[in-house]
Formats: sequence, C-alpha cells, structure tokens
Amino acid sequence: QVQLIESGGGLVQAGGSLRLSCAPSGRTFSNYAMAWFRQAPGKEREFVAGITQSGGSTYYAESVKGRFTISRDNAKNMVYLQMSILKPQDTAVYYCAADQLWRDVIAANRVTYWGQGTQVTVSS
Repeated sequence: QVQLIESGGGLVQAGGSLRLSCAPSGRTFSNYAMAWFRQAPGKEREFVAGITQSGGSTYYAESVKGRFTISRDNAKNMVYLQMSILKPQDTAVYYCAADQLWRDVIAANRVTYWGQGTQVTVSS
C-alpha cells in the first residue's frame, strides 16, 4: 500500500507561482512512477505531468508545458510540481498519483494510488 499526502495548495493571483509537494509512504518510492492530475468543478480529472521512477523522463499536458515542472527526490521520498505563470483556468483540486507502470500512471482510469488532493485557486 502507498499513501500519498499532498501539500502546498492555496490562493494565488494570476501570473503567480506555487509549489505542490507529495510525500509518498509505504512501499519503496523509487519503484513508482509519479504524476499529478487535476480536477476542476464539473470536469473530469485530467493528467498534468508525470515523471519516471528515476526522474530521467518527464511528460506534460500541452496546457501546462513551459509553465509547470515536475521533479522528484528519491532520497527524500518527495515529488514536486512547480507551477508558474498561473492562470485562472489552472484552478482545480490537484492530485498526486503513483503507479509502478508508466503507461498506467499517466491515465486517470488506471492509476493505482491517489492522494487526497489539494486545492489550487488562481484569481484573475
């Protein structure tokens, strides 16, 4: 079992920055590919960014490419999402996700482990 605890959400003005953190516990962190998803009210949960077990490869949704950066520190058992140039349309609950398979961690209907989510609100 893997437990994921997100933190770092909040209210920020458009153009500002936030850093989300996810602290996995339980199984060996380095065995898991990690990702961030988000879900806005009335919308489906969507993929935001993913990172492989070693951190050597990352992948981003087109809507956040160039503005968001996913990273991980396997020594500290942490994964981060640095969000910059935030827009009101980035407002959502952000979820940390973990899976041993890359093809599953980037698909909301196949992710094995989810965090509880953290709210990000961007005001215009």
